[in-house]
Amino acid sequence: MAATAVTPDVSSSAAAPRLTPAGSGGRLMAELLGVFNSLTDRMGEDLATSSSWSLLFRALKLSLPALRGAAAAVSVSGAGGSLPRALIIAASLADLQMDAEVISAGIVRHAIDAGAVSMPDAESSLGAGAAALLRDSLAVKSSPTGVDVADDATSSALRKTILSDHDIRAVILELAVRLDAMKHLENFPKHQQRTTSLEVLKVFAPLAHAVGAGAMSKELEDLSFWRLYPQAYAQIDAWLSGQEDDCKNILAAGKVELAKALAADDELRRNGVTGVDIKGRYKSRFSAMKKLVKDGRRPEDVHDILGMRVILDVAGDVGEDGGDGHRACLRTHEVIKGMWKDVPARTKDYIARPKGDGYRSLHIAVDMSEPEPEWKKRPLMEVQIRTKEMNNAAVFGHALYKGNLADPEEAKRLKDIMLAAAEVAAQHLRDEPPTGDQAGATAAAAIAASAGNVERAFRLLDKNGDGRISMEELTELMEDLGAGGQDAEELMRLLDDNNDGSLSSDEFALFQKRVELKAKLEDKDDEYKEILKQKLQKVDDTGLIHVYRKNLSDKLVSG
Repeated sequence: MAATAVTPDVSSSAAAPRLTPAGSGGRLMAELLGVFNSLTDRMGEDLATSSSWSLLFRALKLSLPALRGAAAAVSVSGAGGSLPRALIIAASLADLQMDAEVISAGIVRHAIDAGAVSMPDAESSLGAGAAALLRDSLAVKSSPTGVDVADDATSSALRKTILSDHDIRAVILELAVRLDAMKHLENFPKHQQRTTSLEVLKVFAPLAHAVGAGAMSKELEDLSFWRLYPQAYAQIDAWLSGQEDDCKNILAAGKVELAKALAADDELRRNGVTGVDIKGRYKSRFSAMKKLVKDGRRPEDVHDILGMRVILDVAGDVGEDGGDGHRACLRTHEVIKGMWKDVPARTKDYIARPKGDGYRSLHIAVDMSEPEPEWKKRPLMEVQIRTKEMNNAAVFGHALYKGNLADPEEAKRLKDIMLAAAEVAAQHLRDEPPTGDQAGATAAAAIAASAGNVERAFRLLDKNGDGRISMEELTELMEDLGAGGQDAEELMRLLDDNNDGSLSSDEFALFQKRVELKAKLEDKDDEYKEILKQKLQKVDDTGLIHVYRKNLSDKLVSG
C-alpha cells in the first residue's frame, strides 16, 4: 500500500512582525512602529548606526503601503499575503544578523516581485548601496537553471558562478526569498512545483550550506524532498516522527545535564576552558533519506539521528596538535562517559589524527536508551567534541564541501569576496563625521542610533531635529503610508495630550508603549495556543556569513 504523503511544517521560520488593519492614522503609525521595532530588535547591536535605522525606515515607508493593497494580493512568487511574506523574509534576514541594506532590500524585493514597487522608486528611496544589492539579487534570481540542473556537474558549476559573480549578500537575500517561495508553491501547476523544487535542491540548498546558513539549507532540502518525492517523504517522515518528540526531549535535557557537568569540572578549568557551547539536532528528512537510499543503510545502522556538538572555548588553543584544546576534548569525553553509556567502537579521534583536509574533532557515540526497569530503546547519539578554533575551521570547510567548493584556493577567494562585501557595506552604513550645517542633524541621528526603539523612531520622524513632531511632519508620514491629512489630524488629536499642535517625545513614548503592550498580549496569546513556532536558528558563528558579519562589525566600530 502506498504511503500517504505527509505535509511538512511550512510555517514561517521567522515570525513576521505584527500587522494591524489599515485605515486610521493610528493604525498605520502602529503598524510602521511595530514592524520597525521588531526588526531593529532582531538586528545585532554592533550594526546600530543612524544610517542603518534610517534606511530601514525608508524601506518600510515605501513597501508597507505598496504591499498592503489588494493589487498586490497575488505575487509572482506564489499565493497571496504579500505584506506578511515580505516581513517574514526581512525577519529571517535580521535573524541571520544581516545588515540594514540586506534587510531593506529584502522588504523591497518582495514588493518588486509583486509588481507593487518600481525599480526607480526603490532606487530613489533606498540609495545607491541597497539599490545595487536589490538589482544583484534579481540577477541571482534570473541565473539560468532549468531542468538541466539534474546534471551534478552543471549544478555545481552554476553554484560556483553565482558565488563568484554576485555580492554574497545578494545570494543570501535570494536564499531567503527562495525559502519563502517554497512554502507557497501550492497554486502553481505540478510540473512547475517539481521544476522549482529540483532547482532548489540542486542549486540553492547547497548554496545555503556554502554560506553557512545550515538551518535554512535543511528547510530547503526537506521542502524540495517533499515536493519531488512525496511517497518517499511520507515513509521517512513516519519513521522519524514516531520517535521525534521523545528524542528532542532527550536532547534538551541532555544539553542541560552536560552543561552543568562540564561547568563543574575542575580539570577542564585547569586545561584552560573558559566557556562551553552545546548544540543539539535531530536528523532532517532529506538527510535520513540519503543515508537509507543512497548509502544503502538499514534504519538501525543510521547512528546519527540524534546529534550533539560540544564546542569548548579554550585559552591558548593553538598548534597543529591541538595543545590544551586536545586535552580539554579528551577530558570532555571522560565526563560524557561518566554520564552516559558510550560505544567504544564508534570513537574516532580526528584531533590526534586529522583528516586529509585538516578536519579536527573528537567523535563519540552514546546510547541514550532508558535502562531497566523503564527500558526504552532509542537511537545512538553522535557527539562531536571540538574547540572553537577547530569548529570554525570544520564548519567553514564542511560548508564549502556541501556546496562542492572544497578547493582551498576557492575557499580563500570566497573569503576575500566576503571581506570585500563587508567593506562596501560598512562604507554605506557608517555615520560620517558632521560638517557645517549638518552637525545638528548628524548629532541627533547619532543619538537615535544609540537610543532605544522609542527615541530612535521619534528622531527619525522629527526631521528638523527640534524635539517635536509637527503637524507637517506627521502629515508627510501619513502620505508616505498611503493616508492623508485627515488621518494625520485624527492621529494628532489622539496623541497630543497638551493640545499644543505637536508631539513631544513623552507623548510619542506613550503611544509606543500602547503598541508594544498590544504586541506582547498578542504574542502571549499565540504562545498559549501553540500557533507560533520559531524554527530558524541563528546561524553558527562560523561560515561565510560569520566572515562577512564580523568584518562589517569591525569596520563600523572602527569608523
